[in-house]
Amino acid sequence: MLKWYKEAAKNSDVVISSRIRLARNLKKYPFSIKLNDQQANQLVQEVKEAGKVFDTQTDKRYNSCNVNVLSEIDKTAMVERHVISPLLVEKEQSTGLILSEDEKISIMINEEDHLRIQSVTGGMNIGEAYKTANLIDDITNELFDYAFSEKYGYLTSCPTNVGTGMRASYMVFLPALTLAGRITKLAEELGKYGVALRGTYGESSKSFGSIYQISNQKTLGSTETEIIEKLNGIVEQVMRQERRQREYLLINSFDEMEDKVYRSYGILKYAKQVSSDDAMTLLAQLKLGIDMELIHVGQNYNIHELMMEIQPGNLQYQLDKAISCTQRDKFRADYIRKRLPDIV
Repeated sequence: MLKWYKEAAKNSDVVISSRIRLARNLKKYPFSIKLNDQQANQLVQEVKEAGKVFDTQTDKRYNSCNVNVLSEIDKTAMVERHVISPLLVEKEQSTGLILSEDEKISIMINEEDHLRIQSVTGGMNIGEAYKTANLIDDITNELFDYAFSEKYGYLTSCPTNVGTGMRASYMVFLPALTLAGRITKLAEELGKYGVALRGTYGESSKSFGSIYQISNQKTLGSTETEIIEKLNGIVEQVMRQERRQREYLLINSFDEMEDKVYRSYGILKYAKQVSSDDAMTLLAQLKLGIDMELIHVGQNYNIHELMMEIQPGNLQYQLDKAISCTQRDKFRADYIRKRLPDIV
């Protein structure tokens, strides 16, 4: 089954993925911050056991686990693949996960809220992500009574999630706007409309390979449909800005951009060691070159899939062992060399 980051998707030159995340709490338990260890463990086991119905009520297969007992490599790799959040990894209490085999649906248990239902699709397809998340939410609501107020909506640990409890987000690739130094200004502009521009892994993270997340900041006072429509309109404007900036680069800096793209390809093809940060920068330049048709490769190649696979946790996950930073840099360079497509 294809993972979300392996899909051929709409507007993938700019939009990498679409995500819906629903924050839910169970009426019978205190909020996560107030849970004692016994309650946390009971919550995780109860939700995991009840989650077995997803296999029969959806068209996917699911696995579940206790996240806090996983190896550091496993947890890091799942954060890198956007399956779980860094906050879930950091919690010392019992935490859990229900995950579809294609990794498009995940339910984090005892993160900031009791449940974080997440649905991800490749490219610009947030309507499909919402449809899937809503289905999982309906099934879960049949199993548990949610903490809900007729006046305020879904009750959550953080006041900014009260209401729909929904975060709609796009992961976007903005290399041209990054090169132009316009990201800070863009973030300020989006903030005026209640939309946040964050790093690759969300709040308080930095951007790697010119990849950012754009999401709604408020959930109270708007319906799910209104949140999605507003975000779609904003992301379409961001896409236009990014594409206009790429056109500007083609017209005004063609030779410089072409040289940079081919240099990036050459380093990736022949380097014997490459760090994670350098690899992301070089792969971002190569992806931009392919999208702008500055360089042509012999197949419809998914650069973002390679970006995911060469992260520190996922490299060690493939080897099934921990290795040093220097060893990772060597293995990463070899891994990239073997998977880069040939230039036409």
